[in-house]
Amino acid sequence: MIKKPLVAIIMGSKSDEHVARKVEEVLQEYGIPYEKKILSAHRNPKELEDYIAKSQVDVFIGIAGLAAHLPGFIASRTHKPVKGYP
Repeated sequence: MIKKPLVAIIMGSKSDEHVARKVEEVLQEYGIPYEKKILSAHRNPKELEDYIAKSQVDVFIGIAGLAAHLPGFIASRTHKPVKGYP
């Protein structure tokens, strides 16, 4: 049986993968189902908006290099909790 993802890890670019791996390790340790996406608030904002609107997850984690743009973008489009990792 496949569990519904509870958490969405959203990276602004592939270069954020090293941070996402650390987040994944913690989620796996606690058995929390998640999904991971690469969606930039700058390069593909419409696709990111659509994903946020349709997502069934309970929590979003935004990982975006050295900036807080991605978590802020996500938070401005949902009432669900958002955690940012710049």
